[in-house]
Amino acid sequence: MKLALMTGAALAALATAPSFAEDWYPYEAEEVTPAFSTDGTASAVTYTPLEKADEAYDICVSFPHMKDAYWLGVDYGVTEEAKRLGVKMNLVEAGGYTELAKQVSQIEDCVAAGADAVIIGAISYDGLNNVIKETAAKGIPVIDVINGVSSPDISAKSLVSFYTMGFETGKYLAEKHPAGSDPAKVGWFPGPAGAGWVEAANSGFMEAVKGSAVEVLEPRYGDTGKEAQLKLVEDVLQSDPDVSYLAGTAVTAEAAQGLLRERGLTDEIGLLAFYMTPGVYTGIQRGMIAAAPADSMVIQGRIAMDQAVRIIEGKDYVQHVGPKIFVVDSDNIGDLSRDAILPPEGFRPVFSVE
Repeated sequence: MKLALMTGAALAALATAPSFAEDWYPYEAEEVTPAFSTDGTASAVTYTPLEKADEAYDICVSFPHMKDAYWLGVDYGVTEEAKRLGVKMNLVEAGGYTELAKQVSQIEDCVAAGADAVIIGAISYDGLNNVIKETAAKGIPVIDVINGVSSPDISAKSLVSFYTMGFETGKYLAEKHPAGSDPAKVGWFPGPAGAGWVEAANSGFMEAVKGSAVEVLEPRYGDTGKEAQLKLVEDVLQSDPDVSYLAGTAVTAEAAQGLLRERGLTDEIGLLAFYMTPGVYTGIQRGMIAAAPADSMVIQGRIAMDQAVRIIEGKDYVQHVGPKIFVVDSDNIGDLSRDAILPPEGFRPVFSVE
């Protein structure tokens, strides 16, 4: 599945878009059909959420962690939409991608506490299937946000194709180093092994660089904590000092900036991320990071919350939907409204809405 990149007209619209803290909709998105398929067809859809929920439902939100700005952005999305819709929200985070058992336990606790719906940013593509099945069997809808799960028992997906995110990142490099040109070594850091979004991004990236002069080193998998990613980057710089690029998670790119600066390598090694965070956005502005696709994580969080309420109330909803993907680099970042793709500066984690 390949989602369409934004046109110049769409980018221009983003540049003049209002702050999503207020009226974030109607929003131009992509619906995937058949729903939940990995190779479905993406088509344009204008997403408009409910004005208000009929009741103050209890919505449980489960995240892998809150250690980086990406999940902070998703938190902003679910929090603000819960407030706008007038529902209660309880957000739990497991502490990292190694904590699958803890995420399962937290979801079970949410259900036991009376959650009307559960929104899950999954640690594992397959590892949550049993708890999702048990939750759905109790008549509680489960919404898959951001990361992706293989469970057939979910009610909806609010996410983008990380295959496409990885593909667009690889394509950026392949176009700079086409077949026949000098080889370019790339250190590749796709994230925690086993996570659905990581495997999808890895597949897309590898597919995009096929036939080019890009030589991808052995993928370095690891948790998306800064220390873990920094260690992986250091290992690559030591084992392959002639590397030309470091590409991977947003945390990888953010952490590597300081390391390259300390070692005087900023002009020799390029940085790319396959998704957007505030740190990556700033890095592109400053010329430290070359490019990154934007998946508008705030909107994914907002849509997931709206899907949950619609399902509870038995109203029509789009089963599988996500924002359009577009690549941000130094050429177009000046034309974008930051609020269109990221949470506002200064936003702090919110774990409950009453």
